[in-house]
Amino acid sequence: MRHRAVTAVLAAAALLLTAGCSSDDGGSPGTDGSASPSDTAARSSSPGRTAEETPPAKGSVKVVRTVATGLSTPWGLAPLPGGDLLVSSRDEATITRVDGRTGEKTELGEVPGVSPSGEGGLLGIALSPEYASDHMIYAYFTSASDNRVVRVVHDEEKPAGEQLGAPDTVFRGIPKGVVHNGGRIAFGPDRMLYVGTGESGDTGLSQDKESLGGKILRLTPEGEPAPGNPFPGSPVYSYGHRNVQGLAWDGKQRLFASEFGQNTWDELNAIKPGGNYGWPEAEGRSDDGGFHDPIDQWTTDEASPSGIAHAEGSIWMAGLRGERLWRIPLRGTEASADPQAFLDGEFGRLRTVVPAGDDRLWLVTSNTDGRGDPQDGDDRILELRVS
Repeated sequence: MRHRAVTAVLAAAALLLTAGCSSDDGGSPGTDGSASPSDTAARSSSPGRTAEETPPAKGSVKVVRTVATGLSTPWGLAPLPGGDLLVSSRDEATITRVDGRTGEKTELGEVPGVSPSGEGGLLGIALSPEYASDHMIYAYFTSASDNRVVRVVHDEEKPAGEQLGAPDTVFRGIPKGVVHNGGRIAFGPDRMLYVGTGESGDTGLSQDKESLGGKILRLTPEGEPAPGNPFPGSPVYSYGHRNVQGLAWDGKQRLFASEFGQNTWDELNAIKPGGNYGWPEAEGRSDDGGFHDPIDQWTTDEASPSGIAHAEGSIWMAGLRGERLWRIPLRGTEASADPQAFLDGEFGRLRTVVPAGDDRLWLVTSNTDGRGDPQDGDDRILELRVS
């Protein structure tokens, strides 16, 4: 493990401050001088709530091994049946297969139509629920005109570099920008496709239910508004988001999402169908009863959250600017104890975290994205054991 020098951390922080509040790191630090990682006073359980098994207040993280090194701008990660991993490169617009045992990398091919710029490019990837039979990989990317979701056939019989078929556009028209492109996609327990979007720097889009920006969308695998969505005929599942970066479900099929704040608070939210999460009228907790408050909130220099995963009764949240992995133990859809930070500064910026079964997680670093401090071997995939 490497431990970063103080000077490197200060240099990275200075670089991020020059990027301003529209970076994918949430924004400039909180300005009140008294921000703390969480507000425990707002966390007590509601009387009469059905009791659920609660994880210990304190957990642990052990880095079991480094799975792969030498990845360029990795963003999305999708485990394959059998233990190998697929990883997308934001700037190179490629999908690479990583051998889960040896770390050997094989490029499947480039996804046509990707136009990398700023925070945009080839972002989240997900396997079709029918991958065993249809071999479809879904991908969210920034094109010359919009952000969109496509699917491609993965043909393992073809030579390396030629294994991806022509993209079939599933959904288009998501606003794009230099910043706030969202990009996380995942199939839920209901086998519907959930898509996290950003407001592309236009804050007014988040509260506009007719816009696709600043939303979580829920689609059929064919890209139609999913049955049972809260707004008839609309793909919008929740709104009032700034830039959704992480999606995860617990064992009771409840959805959680992380998103970047601007100047004050990053958020972890429990997502309700049709829920309004407040941006830009609210950042973090609010006195407005029309907005859903986050489960927890962090100053932007402590988190700038990206991917999340659920394991061992907790949400695990990767931090970019914060350069740490947060553990948020849950009781239902509330935090049951203070968040814990792990790996603080040890591996730099952390982009994506994915369940690896039982008490294991895959963790992807993000030091080659133009805002990090790359070291030898970056970027990398780690295997963690957590509790």
